[in-house]
Order: sequence, then structure tokens, then C-alpha cells
Amino acid sequence: MVADRTRLRNDVLIASTLVVAGVAIAVVSLHAINAAPPQEMAQATQPPQTTPPAESKPGGERPTTPAPEPARPDAEAQKAGAKPALPPAPAEKIAPPIEKK
Repeated sequence: MVADRTRLRNDVLIASTLVVAGVAIAVVSLHAINAAPPQEMAQATQPPQTTPPAESKPGGERPTTPAPEPARPDAEAQKAGAKPALPPAPAEKIAPPIEKK
């Protein structure tokens, strides 16, 4: 019986020591956070510079700024030396045509 009480007393002492150590670490950490000067957040990239949209004209075409360029130039432009903006798709990624029902 005495051995049980001694063992219980040792277990309670170890547990309370661990709790006190945890609280002390938390207090020291909170103090360190409050003692440090506030850090400023830095933005990695500048926000994009937006250009104002082109003025729309009644009855005219929809304005585009800048004008779109085709990804694949027509055959005449390719003969003149224009290169496509996108490389050709690999053969394994080209599917057979979809059959109509």
C-alpha cells in the first residue's frame, strides 16, 4: 500500500512538472512574439499594370487591346516564314475524330 502511494506521488510529481514546463514554454514563446517588432508583409510581384479598355463605338467592331494573334498562322503566312505560336501536338495526344450518330 505504501509503495502504491509512493508511486502515485512520484507520478503526480512528474505530471505536474511536465505541465509547469509546458506552461513556461508557452509563456516564453508568447513573450518572444510580443517582444519582436511587427514584421511587414512583402509582395513577391508587383500587381499587373492594367491598361484602360479601348473605347467602344456604336455599330463598330468590338475593340480588342492588343489585337489577338492566331496560334496557327494560315498556310500562306507559313510559306512567308511565320512560325506557329504553339508547337504541334504529339501524336499520342491526337484522338481520332468523333463519329456523328
